[in-house]
Amino acid sequence: MNIPSNLHYTKEHEWIRVEGNEAFVGITDYAQSELGEIVFVDVNTVGENLAKDEVFGSVEAVKTVADLHMPASGEVLEVNEALNDQPELVNNDPYGEGWMIKIALSNPAEVDSLLDAAGYQAII
Repeated sequence: MNIPSNLHYTKEHEWIRVEGNEAFVGITDYAQSELGEIVFVDVNTVGENLAKDEVFGSVEAVKTVADLHMPASGEVLEVNEALNDQPELVNNDPYGEGWMIKIALSNPAEVDSLLDAAGYQAII
């Protein structure tokens, strides 16, 4: 199981990579493997300010649909448009090309309360 040490994680299996006051968000390698083949990523919250743990969209796999939760409060700036035509990027490269949203952090300190790689490894 791939759990990069430069990311932070939620108990709901989202990851966040902070770059300045912005951050990229996606689901973990563990989450995509549990969901199976991803067939659709639905995010229609661009431009919205969402609180930590609020739902920003959903991911649809062959067998199930799962909500996606904000790992930290912020404004959804962008959705990974590549996922419209290639949702399998989430399966193939969950921490790279399979990122889901880019956000502007409203409270960067919230990221410090998330799990590090070792903490996430312990819960899965």
